[in-house]
Amino acid sequence: MGKFVIQENDKGQFHFSLKAANGQIILSSQEYASKAGCDNGIESVRTNSSDDGKFERRVAKDGRPYFNLKAANAQVIGTSQMYSSEEAMENGIASVKTNAPDATVEMAK
Repeated sequence: MGKFVIQENDKGQFHFSLKAANGQIILSSQEYASKAGCDNGIESVRTNSSDDGKFERRVAKDGRPYFNLKAANAQVIGTSQMYSSEEAMENGIASVKTNAPDATVEMAK
């Protein structure tokens, strides 16, 4: 089962990462001014990850594929790592769809 890990930076801002069961980061968020905002971002990932249309498939300048997960208001709520192929990116999207809905939430240590 996957998990969301929340981290606080030295400026008091928060961000989360969604990790697959193997510990690999499959989605990372923007910075949030508060933990409550970060918690809302996690809930938005849970809500939107089941809709394939919310995944924006992109290609970086260096040609590597990646994806953004967008909320209903079209705001990006999470970005993937860079992948070596489109197939690997699609596997990453499938992993978000599988892991996000039931992922636990914990604060980084």
